[in-house]
Amino acid sequence: MTTVRELLARRAGDDRPGLLFEDRRWSWREHVADAAALATGLGTRCGADRPRHVGALLDNVPEMTQLISAAGLGGFTLVGLNTTRRGDGLAGDVRRSDCQVVVTEPAHRHLLDDLDLGDVTVLDVSSPEWRQLVSAHQAASWPETEPAADDLMMLIFTSGTSGDPKAVRITHEKVAFPGEMLADRFGLGPDDVCYLSMPLFHSNAVMAGYAPALAAGATIALARRFSASAFLPDVRRYRATYANYVGKPLTYVLATPEQPDDADNPLRVVFGNEAADRDIEAFGRRFGCVVVDSYSSTENAVIVQRTPDMPPGALGRPLPGVEVLDPGTGAEVPVARRDDQGRLLNGDEAIGELVNTSGAGFFAGYYNDPDADAERMRGGMYWSGDLAFRDADGFVYFAGRSAEWLRVDGENLAVTPIEQILHRHPDVLQAAVYAVPDDSGVGDQVMAALVLRDGREFDAAGFEAFLGAQSDLGAKSRPRHVRVASRLPQTPTNKVLKRALKGDGVDGHPDPVWSRAERGTSYTLVSGG
Repeated sequence: MTTVRELLARRAGDDRPGLLFEDRRWSWREHVADAAALATGLGTRCGADRPRHVGALLDNVPEMTQLISAAGLGGFTLVGLNTTRRGDGLAGDVRRSDCQVVVTEPAHRHLLDDLDLGDVTVLDVSSPEWRQLVSAHQAASWPETEPAADDLMMLIFTSGTSGDPKAVRITHEKVAFPGEMLADRFGLGPDDVCYLSMPLFHSNAVMAGYAPALAAGATIALARRFSASAFLPDVRRYRATYANYVGKPLTYVLATPEQPDDADNPLRVVFGNEAADRDIEAFGRRFGCVVVDSYSSTENAVIVQRTPDMPPGALGRPLPGVEVLDPGTGAEVPVARRDDQGRLLNGDEAIGELVNTSGAGFFAGYYNDPDADAERMRGGMYWSGDLAFRDADGFVYFAGRSAEWLRVDGENLAVTPIEQILHRHPDVLQAAVYAVPDDSGVGDQVMAALVLRDGREFDAAGFEAFLGAQSDLGAKSRPRHVRVASRLPQTPTNKVLKRALKGDGVDGHPDPVWSRAERGTSYTLVSGG
């Protein structure tokens, strides 16, 4: 298997553009030289008696890509630190990942103030100390020990949408393999420009942005952070032909005012995961490109591929060995049955967990977290924590996270099918469905948080009529409460933090809430507004 170091070796003498950031540019030769300087310089800051781990608390700045490449050369293990973490949570991430050094920048340096980091060294990339470290090692040779494909390169934390983030072990092959595979799949080469605006402390940006550009010898056009309004201007400015995403970026870009010349841009392929079907089609049509969406996670152990013949709403076909199993018994669940309107008739038995029955796949475990490892790897199989069901043709459909089951009137419901229905409403930009306690104290009620498109107001009567017209919406799936918010809490990778919504309950927030009676269908404003 190829290592990231081997990919970087191919670029070491390449004078073509490697990195663009705002008004600055580096050739691949210059980028690799800077990475080698950091591999040596930061290596000298790490004691040999402990893991050589360097944390990065940075936006998408050039130093972040240099650090990733330095880790790829084998200088140290890079720990991606989430820039939205605060206080004890951030300090805990630094300590649990055994960082000896944390590299940061002025925008985030204050987040480390007053934290108990022990003897961790903090380096600011704007400081003379940093500039001296880089310049002093510009002529340094590469680290002597060449990493193997299964050696640790990075630690990347999970999004933490349903619990505390866990540090996933990212090996060289886990970066190099998707890099080569995606570069080949999309025909990327030295003439391509890969626009990278997803945060580089997350796996999507590393594996679907940085890695394919490196493997192809393409140019990385780096954005400090994602901006819906800046997306198309940046694509045109950098002449970007490829972009990656995770979560809701397509939704946000589509919400910007449409212009008649939107398709007049160089973008050819957009690749990512977790986009809504309607946004995949609309984005490709509006911006004249191909959008390829896939099922993925930081652990990258369960692979489901989209195919041209897949039905609407499906994830795709799982690779051999990936099954939908009952998490209680470990048995394969029955095929889903639907009525003429598309309603799932046997959700209680047909919804199970996506499992890699052949082993761990690319999952190399969590760092120093044996309990989390044991939760994922049971009976020699990888249990993803993602709910799904499958049809008679073998296509699987995402049904939410295992922590997102709702128990309504004795029936198990999955949130994702309800969210997909709510997304059909022409006024709805975002929809999140989650459980709140039933008034009786037993079971759950369905609550939906909506973000409406600009200039739209919630029309209770119209919403009632819309729900009534959805033939595949079961009576128990109809939201009992509807919260209308200006924004939803989310991670930097644009995933909704449902645990925050659940924590707010029905009315523990200032947003307006409409509710319906237990057996009714009409909605009445009950709080806020």
